[in-house]
Amino acid sequence: MQWIRDFHLFLFDFDGLLVNTEHLHYQAYLNMLEKRGYKTTLSFANFFELAHFNSTAWREALYADIPGLEPNWQILYDEKKANYEHLITSGKVELMPGAEKLLKKLDEAKIRRCVVTNSFLPQVQLIRAKIPALETIPKWITREDYEKPKPSPECYLKAIELYGKKGDRIIGFEDSVRGLKALRQTTALPVIVCPKHYPLLDVALGEGGIHFESLSDVRF
Repeated sequence: MQWIRDFHLFLFDFDGLLVNTEHLHYQAYLNMLEKRGYKTTLSFANFFELAHFNSTAWREALYADIPGLEPNWQILYDEKKANYEHLITSGKVELMPGAEKLLKKLDEAKIRRCVVTNSFLPQVQLIRAKIPALETIPKWITREDYEKPKPSPECYLKAIELYGKKGDRIIGFEDSVRGLKALRQTTALPVIVCPKHYPLLDVALGEGGIHFESLSDVRF
């Protein structure tokens, strides 16, 4: 299959798919906890699996692991966001393997494309400022643009409504189960991009779909 020629609109998740930021999200949680005098027994592998499963699993696991933690999650999450943005600003953020080449090919072919992310606009802007290749993506849907996070399809449905056309063949790329669930509730062909040892791969492909180990495997 010639992917670029066969589809009119490409939809992309952001964190963990186009940019290697999952470890920064985890570190931001650790920093938030440390400033409050806590440590968690939950590993990055735990975070990766829980955060990819649904929007509340990681939060629930943290509260179970640290019973005395501040009960207002929004306060904790805001502190985590601030830590995350500091990590982005002070460190290096890289594209995932194959992302730059794919984005370049889509740009050259003038294929419509859009990022659909659970990340907030200020975080996205910080990362885009560090990685010029991301500026080739003309359309962005960030967390401020919709109400319900993935696995709700709201964000993808909005992207399709805004940037799709009647009769379009649409493809969407995700790196998580909850993102794939969101895509499955749209007209887009759902693709999951993750290592073959991804702990939730069987769950992700349980209802069918396409799997690539890396964006480098997408053929033009």
